[in-house]
Amino acid sequence: MIAGVLKETVPEERRVALVPTALPFLAKAGLEVVLESGAGVAAGFPDSTFAEKGARVAASPSDVLGAARLVLQVRPLARAPDGKRVPPDGLGRGHVLVGMLDPLGDPAGIQALAATGATAFALELIPRITRAQPMDVLSSAATVTGYKAVLLAANALGQMFPMLMTAGGTLAPARVLVIGAGVAGLQAIATARRLGAVVQAYDVRPAVKEQVESLGARFVELPLEAGPAQDAGGYAKIMDEAFYRRQRETMMNVVAASEVVITTAAVPGQKAPILLTAEMVDAMPPGSVVVDVAAELGGNCELTRAGETVARGAVTVLGPVNLPSAVAHHASQMHGRNVASFLGLLVSQGELKIGLEDEIVRETLVARDGEVVHPRLREALGLAAPAAAGR
Repeated sequence: MIAGVLKETVPEERRVALVPTALPFLAKAGLEVVLESGAGVAAGFPDSTFAEKGARVAASPSDVLGAARLVLQVRPLARAPDGKRVPPDGLGRGHVLVGMLDPLGDPAGIQALAATGATAFALELIPRITRAQPMDVLSSAATVTGYKAVLLAANALGQMFPMLMTAGGTLAPARVLVIGAGVAGLQAIATARRLGAVVQAYDVRPAVKEQVESLGARFVELPLEAGPAQDAGGYAKIMDEAFYRRQRETMMNVVAASEVVITTAAVPGQKAPILLTAEMVDAMPPGSVVVDVAAELGGNCELTRAGETVARGAVTVLGPVNLPSAVAHHASQMHGRNVASFLGLLVSQGELKIGLEDEIVRETLVARDGEVVHPRLREALGLAAPAAAGR
C-alpha cells in the first residue's frame, strides 16, 4: 500500500500532511510513502529528510496520484476563482483521500469531492473519545493557535507583558482576558502566564474553572444561567442570542479593565457568536489589543475582519486566519502524527480495511462510491438519508 503526500495548494498553507518521523511507524503497517517534491519545504522538512526515512520523492502531483492509493494533504479542497471548493486534479475512483475538508462549514465541497468517485475521510469529524486523542487534528491546530495568538498580542501591544522592577521604576504587568477556555484558550492562558501577564478567563462551561485556575489564571464567573454548555462530543454548544446579549452586558466591566482580549469561542460548522461589541472595545484602555482567533468563522468581535488589522480609535483588532500555518514546523509535527495514528486504523499489513464498525472510521467517512455518505452532511445538502449499506 502506498500513501502519497501532496504539496499544499491552498494559499498561505505552509504545513505538510506527514512528517519524516512518522514514516517508520507507517512502514510497520505495510505503508510506503511517495512525496511530491517540495511538499515539506515550507514547514522545514526538505525532500532529503523524507528520503532518509525511506520515502520516494516524485516530481509532480500526477506522479504521486499515479503511484498512491492513499492521498494525504492538510487542506485538499482549494477554492476556485468562483469561490467553490475543488478537489485535487487527478483524484478519482480508487483513491482514498485523508485531510481537513471543512465538512460542516462547506458540505458542497464534500459533494464536489464525492463526484470524483474517491473515498474521503474528514479529520475534523474525529469523535472526542479517549481512543481518538492521538488523531485529534483540531486540538493540535488549536494548541498552536492559542500560543501564536498571544505572541501576536504581545507584538502589537505597546507595553511588556511581565511586571518588571527597573531603574526607571516598576512596570505593571499586562492584563489579559481570554474568552473561551477550550484547547486554544487554555494554551493562550498558559502562554500569557509564561510571559508574565495577569490573566483572567471566561467560558460558558463552569466545568473548565479548575483547568483555568490550574494554569494560574482567575476564572471569571458571571451571574448567567447557561444551561447545557457542551454537546455529547465535548464541544461547546451555540447558545441563543438572548444569552449572548446578557453575557455581553455583564462582561463589559471585565473587558474595560483588560489591555489584551483574546477570543477563541467557535462552534464547528456555525458562525462564531459575537461576544465583543464595538462599545466594549471602545471601553478598553488606549493602546489595547484584541486578537480574534475565530475570525475565519465570522469573528467573536463585531469589528473583526478576517485576515486584516482594524484600528478602532486607540485599540487594535487583529483577525488572524490559519495561525497553525504560521508555526508550520511544529504544527506539521503534531498534524503528521495525528494522521499517522489515523492511518493505523485503515491499514494493516499493507491492506486497506475500512471497517465501519469502528466509530472513528465511521464518523470520519464522508464520501464513497460517488456519494456523500455522512448523515449530517447529507441532511445539510438536502439529500435523502443513506441506505444502511452505505455507512
